[in-house]
This record gives sequence, structure tokens and C-alpha cells, in this order.
Amino acid sequence: MSRFAIDLGSLRQGRTLVELEAAAQEMDLPPDGWAGPVRGAFEVEKTGEKVTVRGSVAATARLECVRCLAEFDFPVQAPLEVFAERAGSGRQRDEEALERDDYMKFHDGRQLDLRANARELLLLELPMGPRCREDCRGLCPRCGADLNVGPCGCPRA
Repeated sequence: MSRFAIDLGSLRQGRTLVELEAAAQEMDLPPDGWAGPVRGAFEVEKTGEKVTVRGSVAATARLECVRCLAEFDFPVQAPLEVFAERAGSGRQRDEEALERDDYMKFHDGRQLDLRANARELLLLELPMGPRCREDCRGLCPRCGADLNVGPCGCPRA
């Protein structure tokens, strides 16, 4: 059983607060690219065989600055919302079409695995051009010195 899955068998009807935690590797994320675990805090509402999950996923990505090439930690937090019904409650073709939607899933009555949803949200929150800080000065184009440390000895053009 995944550590980032909701145990539906022990979940009571109504609203329940659920916290999940898993290592980056369990979420199919590269362990060297993520510092610490992936955490989720959710409000889960169970009504019969229908389950609604609302909350957020948080983790810390380890990125490389595009300007100075320094490695830095980047906190990531993303909202997660999933609606799920028990598989077999509708027509197979309809279920397949609905599951392609980002918000609709089907469960087996035992667990609702949120790994793929959480992984996708975290990856989409990563910046395309990560910078260690807003005012990063980068590297000298001539000698390669880190200009954040101080000016280099190159003559000004």
C-alpha cells in the first residue's frame, strides 16, 4: 500500500482531516532533486461511495540557479482537489473518459492513491528558470567568477 494513499476502509462517513507523508522516491521523484519528504494535508469528505479530497501538497525541491549555477532549496506548495467514485458504479467507457480528467478518479473501495496527482502538481509548480534569489548577479561571462561573492578582476568593457 502506498504511503500517499487514503485508506478508505477506515475512513468514516462525513468529513475527516487526513495528513500523508512519503519520501520523494516513493512519489517517483528523483531523491537527489528533492530535500525531505512530500507532505499532504487534506480534508476528505466521504458520502457513500463518493470521496472528495481538498487540500494541499508541499515539498522542497533542490534546484540549480540558472544564473550562478548554485544549488538551492525551493519550497513548493500546490492545491490538490480530487473527486472519486467507486469503480464499477458506471459504464466502463464513461469511467475511462472521466479518469482522463485531472479531478476525477475511481477507487476500489479500499484505498485512494494520490501519488500521481501530487507528483504532477509538484512538478508543474517548479519554475522554468530557477534563481537562487531575485537579485542573483550570476557568473562573469569572461572568467566565470560568481558575481554574488564580489566583483571579479576582469576589465570593464
